[in-house]
Amino acid sequence: MRFTREQVLAALCGRIAQGRAVLAAAAGNGLVARVEEKNGADLIIVYNSGRYRMNGIASIAGNLPIGDANAIVQEMGQEQILPLVRSTPVVAGIYGVDPTRDMRHFLEELADIGYSGVINFPTVGKLSGPIRQELEQVGLGFPREVQRLHLAAELGFFTMAYCYCPQEARMLAEAGIDIIVSHVGLTAGGDVGVRTASPLEEAAERTRAILEAALEVRPDIIPLCHGGPIVTPQDVQKVIQTTPAVGFVAASSIERLPVEGAVGSMVQALKAVSL
Repeated sequence: MRFTREQVLAALCGRIAQGRAVLAAAAGNGLVARVEEKNGADLIIVYNSGRYRMNGIASIAGNLPIGDANAIVQEMGQEQILPLVRSTPVVAGIYGVDPTRDMRHFLEELADIGYSGVINFPTVGKLSGPIRQELEQVGLGFPREVQRLHLAAELGFFTMAYCYCPQEARMLAEAGIDIIVSHVGLTAGGDVGVRTASPLEEAAERTRAILEAALEVRPDIIPLCHGGPIVTPQDVQKVIQTTPAVGFVAASSIERLPVEGAVGSMVQALKAVSL
C-alpha cells in the first residue's frame, strides 16, 4: 500500500507528540520486512546494501561500483518487500547521482510499485578527498542528490536524507527534505561490521551538530540518528537524550546483528545435543 507524504508525516508527528521515538527499519529481505511490520516499525527502508549484508557481505559494498543500486532496490521492492508489507510506508534507497537513468521516470516507476518515500543511498556523502572533489566538479556530487530528492518530493514522495556534516544538513533543509538522518559511520560489530567506531559520546556530539544545523534552517524537520556505535536500544536512548534526534534509523543493528546472534546461538545449542 502506498501512503501519501501527508499521511506519513502526520503519523510520525503524532508519534513524536506522544513522546515516542520514531523507528525506521531496514529490510534486506521479505522475512525481515514482515517481522518489522508485525512488531510496529514506523517505516521500512529498502537499500541495495540490505541485499549485501543479508547475504554475508559488508554493508559498505552498497557504496562500491558493483551491481546496479537503483535496479536492486526496484527489484527487491517489487518482488520481496512490497507484496508482503500491508500497513507500513516503505522507503526506497535511491542512488541520486546515477547519470544513466531518467530519474523522473524511475521515480514514477517506484511510485507505481508502491514505494511511499525515498532516501539518498548510496550517497556520495560517504566519500571524501580527491574522488569526492572530482565528483562534485563534474556534477555528480551531493547537490545532484539533493536535486533528485527535491524531484521526488514534487512527485509526492516523502523524503529522507543521510548527511555527514552540518553543511550538508543545511543544504538538505533548504531543499525542503522531510527527515534528516545524521550518519556517523558504518555500524560496528558482528562478522561483517567494522571493528572500530567512535565513542558513543563523540558520535552524539557529531549527531547534535548535524541535526542542529538542519533545525536552524527548518524547525519542522524530523531529525533522526544512525550509525557507528549507535547499535543497541540503550545507545539510541542515550543519543536521543543528549541530541535533537527523535528517533533512529536501524539497518545492520536491526537485521544483520540480530540474525548473526540468533543463528549462532541456535547452532551452538543444537551442536550441544548428545546421543
